[in-house]
Amino acid sequence: MRTDDVGGLVLAAARGDAASWRALVERFSGLVWSVARGHGLANADAEEVYQTTWLRFAEHVGRLKEPERAGAWLATTARHECFRISRARTRVDLTDDLDGLAPQVDEHSPEAAVVASEETADELELLRGLWESFHELPTRCLRLLRALLASPPPSYAEIAAAFEMPVGSIGPTRARCLGRLRDLLAERGIHGEAGHRRV
Repeated sequence: MRTDDVGGLVLAAARGDAASWRALVERFSGLVWSVARGHGLANADAEEVYQTTWLRFAEHVGRLKEPERAGAWLATTARHECFRISRARTRVDLTDDLDGLAPQVDEHSPEAAVVASEETADELELLRGLWESFHELPTRCLRLLRALLASPPPSYAEIAAAFEMPVGSIGPTRARCLGRLRDLLAERGIHGEAGHRRV
């Protein structure tokens, strides 16, 4: 069976075909994960969304009215799971243990050696500037760009389902978000496709 025949894969998976399940998971894992991370969840919460979404899919796979739209179903389910977890996490635990909140740094770790290296200092500065700029984007841009970077890339129909936006507005919104990211990078002095810093 062709791996791009989503409807056929769903029907085969509903009959218990393991190869079809693997193909579906491979096809849509990036989409489900990007929806979870796009909602700003911590890794553990994003993993919970990922697992719960696939569990819900397994429970409903034989009852999907439009099996060819499985990606949109998964994206919507992942979004709903994100909202559920976000609501559950709104409780705040107070602490007076400020030492426990400080990040623990092992000065002799391989990571510390890399950070301390002069060789990588410029590259780290560029990466830091890139990620700081990326995280300054509006939430809508963060979510959309993360989803579009999933591997394999989701279809616009799947993106539309995940973020409740018309398919026709995805391209222009993406262009505006990337333009804003370029502006933020330029404000930090980062220019060009390779991200080289002008001195």
